[in-house]
Amino acid sequence: MKREENPAEAFRMLTCGHTIPHQLSRPRRRHGAGEHCRVDGTVRLPSSMLRRCWFLAGPTAVGKTELSLRLAEQLNAEILSMDSMAIFREMDIGTAKPDAAARSRVPHHLIDLADPSEEFSTAEYLKAAYVAVEEIRDRDKIPLFVGGTGLYLRSLLRGVFEGPAADWQFRKHLMDEAQREGATWLHARLAAVDPFSANRLHPNDERRIVRALEIYQLTGEPASAQQQQGPLPPEERPECVVWLHPRRDWLNERIHQRVDQMFEAGLVDETQRLLSRERSPGRTARQALGYREVIDWLEGRLESEDAARELICTRTRQFAKRQHTWFRNLAECHELPIQGTETADELCERVVSLSRNGVAGD
Repeated sequence: MKREENPAEAFRMLTCGHTIPHQLSRPRRRHGAGEHCRVDGTVRLPSSMLRRCWFLAGPTAVGKTELSLRLAEQLNAEILSMDSMAIFREMDIGTAKPDAAARSRVPHHLIDLADPSEEFSTAEYLKAAYVAVEEIRDRDKIPLFVGGTGLYLRSLLRGVFEGPAADWQFRKHLMDEAQREGATWLHARLAAVDPFSANRLHPNDERRIVRALEIYQLTGEPASAQQQQGPLPPEERPECVVWLHPRRDWLNERIHQRVDQMFEAGLVDETQRLLSRERSPGRTARQALGYREVIDWLEGRLESEDAARELICTRTRQFAKRQHTWFRNLAECHELPIQGTETADELCERVVSLSRNGVAGD
């Protein structure tokens, strides 16, 4: 009979029986958010701040931009982007960022925060959101979060475990071992100490696997056990959290139109400019939907622009399904079914009716 492997023993084997020395340096802060948005390793917006916020979520291409502008004008609000790719500068067309006219109509925040060569964590996003919300409230405006990144929405509503600072010596040790042992070694080691995280992460997701192993090394507990933030009590939740749920056939047609518009607007040229920069796009930026497929075509992994275009459509439809799953699984979210024939004004009134008080509250 095979002896069941003990997680702690497996991890000692992982580190070759040695204690890996490490220094815990303070995380780099781009935006100056204080420690008051970090509690017991979890970065979160205080409930006193969260209650004053409104949230409008929905799948890609559903029409959030025009509705958000109308809603912001009615609420006297400023818009905060909830899009994990809109944080990157010089990536405008593929991320469908609001144009100059929209930004002049209503102030927008949490856009163009990072260079495409950089990585930008969810915890960093929350810290930036904290600062932006404070500034908006100082102007006696309502913060209105708008976007389709489910992880950002969940983290704003419930917080996200940040964990200890990076241990670069330990990471190097892991990568050296992985190079010697083979491509699946890291994932197998994670499965031994944190099977829940291993089941959630793809074996090729090297960056997140290393981080999960690092958290176990530095805290003695699986990352998955520290990432179980639940919903706040109803009285501590935001004024309004709504997600737009369109008909599938209507959304698919909108997705195809959106992709055609991106190519016509110059997506290929924008991607070529990114690749020609002195600081080339990092792993996250290269994997962004739309850019990834164009890069594959430009670098010879797809046979034509038409193939790239069709693949973007397919993957965007798949992405929209995953977005629906994110929104449905958040108890804080109120579903707003739409047919696609409603005007922005009609939808605006329906969103307000779903708020906690049925009116634009403070």
